[in-house]
Amino acid sequence: MPDMLILETEDRMEKAVEATTSEFSQIQTGRASLSLLDNVTVEYYGAKSTINQIATVTTPEARLVVIQPWDKSTIKDIEKAISQSDLGLNPNSDGVVIRIAIPELTTERRQELVKLVGKITEEGRISIRNIRRDANGSLKKMEKAKGISEDDRRAYEEDVQDLTNSYVGQIEELAKSKESELLEI
Repeated sequence: MPDMLILETEDRMEKAVEATTSEFSQIQTGRASLSLLDNVTVEYYGAKSTINQIATVTTPEARLVVIQPWDKSTIKDIEKAISQSDLGLNPNSDGVVIRIAIPELTTERRQELVKLVGKITEEGRISIRNIRRDANGSLKKMEKAKGISEDDRRAYEEDVQDLTNSYVGQIEELAKSKESELLEI
């Protein structure tokens, strides 16, 4: 039973790291990225769809994203969705493809984004710690129900702490990588 709890805890921590990674990928670094438009949705035949579901998205150059809609009638809708997103991008269309030039980040904007990375990192750490708290609480309940001994509980709590340290370390490595990417000129 406690072994299943450890596996479940590890799985939840892995998902927390994935969520943090996903949030980091949404931060614009001044370079074209395929994940930049992942959260932009377009009204397409009455349903909300992400851009990569209705078009081919490529990055032919470091500062250029090209969107080639499969249905040319959606070009205006895609342009509108990108313009209205909070990404600060200006799409240009020639009627066949949409080109988005990624602007150079100002030093001030880079500092704001570094602060955002710090905030996301802290949220990731908190998430991991909450998972640790839940696991330790479950272990204490098992001990009270005489499912495990006090020594076993402590050993499992050490395992949970090792997992916590490992996953918090992963989040911090991701944050360092993202910060250096942002501060690189």
